Amino acid sequence: MKSKKNSFFETAATKITCWTGSSSAFGIAFAIIVIWGVTGPIFKYSDTWQLVINTGTTIVTFLMVFLIQKSQNKDSKAIQLKLNELIAASRWASNRMVDIEDLTESELDVLHKYYQKLSDLSESEDDIHRSHSIDSAVDRQKEKNEKRSKHHKAIQDEENS
Repeated sequence: MKSKKNSFFETAATKITCWTGSSSAFGIAFAIIVIWGVTGPIFKYSDTWQLVINTGTTIVTFLMVFLIQKSQNKDSKAIQLKLNELIAASRWASNRMVDIEDLTESELDVLHKYYQKLSDLSESEDDIHRSHSIDSAVDRQKEKNEKRSKHHKAIQDEENS
């Protein structure tokens, strides 16, 4: 039974969200405001006249917040799944990026700084088609550490001779 209710809510929410984002909905909302404004002198700009528009807009705004959030959550999840599929399908992309939306803000900041460095590195490359990823950067770092270690060992061997 919950499935039908959830399905009904999701269907209704999607239709309402699509409709409220249309030109027709804007036109109707604008017409309501114009009618309300024009009727001001008729009702002598009374407290009740003001209360009608305030109550109406408050109720609509309150309900729309939840509908928009529902729509945003669905869109966000769909985009994340599409991106996850692209990451999983690319042999050069790091699978560590799948589901990074579950990381904390500070963990995301660390990744952001890392990708900023990759971006800076890419800008300095002559070949615009050269790609950098976390995994390739880790491999390069290991190679650098090994070369550095060999270099330091060679210097120590030379000093000891």
